[in-house]
Amino acid sequence: MIDTHCHLDMFPGDAEDQKAKKGERRDSFIRRATEAGLEAMITISSDLESNLTNIAIAEKYDMVYATVGIHPHDAKTFTPQIFEQLRSWTKGSDKSAVTSSGLNSGGNDSSLVTRHSSLRKVVAIGETGLDYHYDHSPRDIQREVFRKHLALAHETGLPAVVHSRDAKEDTLEILRESATTKGVLHCFSGDRDMAEKVMEMGLYISFAGPVTFRNAKKLAGIAKEIPDDYLLVETDAPYLAPEPLRGKRNEPSYILHTIERLAELREVSTDDIARITTLNARRLFGIGELPTKGEIAYTIRDSLYLNITNRCTNKCSFCVRFHGDYVKGHNLRLPDEPTEEELILAIGDPSRYREIVFCGYGEPLLRLDTVKKVAGRVKEKGGRVRINTNGHGNLIHGRNVLPELKGLVDSVSVSLDAQDKETYDRICAPAFRNAFHEVISFIRTAKDFIPHVQATVVEMEGVDVEKCRKITYELGVTLRVRKLDVVG
Repeated sequence: MIDTHCHLDMFPGDAEDQKAKKGERRDSFIRRATEAGLEAMITISSDLESNLTNIAIAEKYDMVYATVGIHPHDAKTFTPQIFEQLRSWTKGSDKSAVTSSGLNSGGNDSSLVTRHSSLRKVVAIGETGLDYHYDHSPRDIQREVFRKHLALAHETGLPAVVHSRDAKEDTLEILRESATTKGVLHCFSGDRDMAEKVMEMGLYISFAGPVTFRNAKKLAGIAKEIPDDYLLVETDAPYLAPEPLRGKRNEPSYILHTIERLAELREVSTDDIARITTLNARRLFGIGELPTKGEIAYTIRDSLYLNITNRCTNKCSFCVRFHGDYVKGHNLRLPDEPTEEELILAIGDPSRYREIVFCGYGEPLLRLDTVKKVAGRVKEKGGRVRINTNGHGNLIHGRNVLPELKGLVDSVSVSLDAQDKETYDRICAPAFRNAFHEVISFIRTAKDFIPHVQATVVEMEGVDVEKCRKITYELGVTLRVRKLDVVG
């Protein structure tokens, strides 16, 4: 897990604690975050002093990264000199900042502490944006300073951390006119339209404690539908503690409550949300390592998916494999196709999972013999088997392959994808001329050999879902309607 937005400068450090003799030290909050499973935290700057402190904290703790910027509340303090100082910090961590903040090498460093003076720990520009709720700075000045931050983000190639409260139209306008395409709307509180427009610009959406609040029904609805590739999570600590800790001082370790709520809303596991948001944070902020090797077996919810090939006899316009390498945080781009022995070893005990699903980035029935051998081993060990297929199996092999799957497969999900041949050919670009009619035949015949058969269709322009529903009704199978860009 990565907390992409917290304010560690607002937690007492060694010097403050020694003077005040109350509260916990910053070390305690960071240690608890580590114990809770966080691999990184990004501490967000808001004024000149917090920039100095946060850079020092990032230098002191291996798992902490910093941003540089001036919050819209403090936009009235912004000067050309401050702008140049922000720019200088983006070129690498500044040792003088460590000394001036009072966090030098003296004192009692714990095992969590590592020096990284030579490493770049500044990973974003911000917190910047607009706040028309409090208007602590004049709105025209807020807009001017916001533009300057976005220009710096574009210049440096760093993402922008954007704050927007009661300022939807101006926020969108300034983002549109800027050249910035990397960033995040933190602690999102806007409406669905704003979320969609921001994502169209390439920015991420981050959710914090408010998504857990009992009265946050609209926000919960938006959080449910944000595509995986745009989702981030944060605490905004020490503010906005999540339920059931609402009203207490928030801290990074509490991020698990927000992750649990997102998992509940999106009907996935907490591991899924943690993996998805960690991958997104690594990609956006350039921290940590991205998975470089394609997975052959990967978990989503309580099922194990098998990625046995990246080849397919369709080139569907909506297929995720043409847009990226990841599904639910898993890299599925295979360097080579796995052997049957590798797959069986990767499965282990199939009874640990609700079902074993042949899916991945390609059409599994291209490797029919592999499917049969691995499915047979799964059934021998008491597991359940599902195949997600485009329904081209009989075309691929020049025979009816469904009798060969009897007793090996419990469920099959067939991509119908369209209501007629013309639409199917347009959006799926099949390798076979008569593919659509053969898919219909495959679905009809599958009922004789596989206990549970369903068809799927993706909601997209040109697809008549009701006509598809009529087709599946006449075939005697269920239809599952999938949302565009929602996979896994």
